Amino acid sequence: MQLSQDIKPISYLKAKTADVIKSVNENKRLIIITQNGEAKAVIQDIKSYENLQNSLSLLKLIIQSENDIDNNKTINQKEMFDSLEKKLFG
Repeated sequence: MQLSQDIKPISYLKAKTADVIKSVNENKRLIIITQNGEAKAVIQDIKSYENLQNSLSLLKLIIQSENDIDNNKTINQKEMFDSLEKKLFG
């Protein structure tokens, strides 16, 4: 990964917005936008963003599950399926 190629000043974004959007969609690489020499924003294609959000959601579920295991908040498989059947089929 050559991050230095993906850092652009805000003036570049203002002048070449369409090119930036085309680039992130074609290359699937994010672009970091700087203002006064500091990183201020990231531009990313929508599919990569959705994948990132889905990954974060999955990680949150794993952490919650690990916490449940640590706190003995688990049930056995039969109890779980019996509970699901009751909720689904009454």
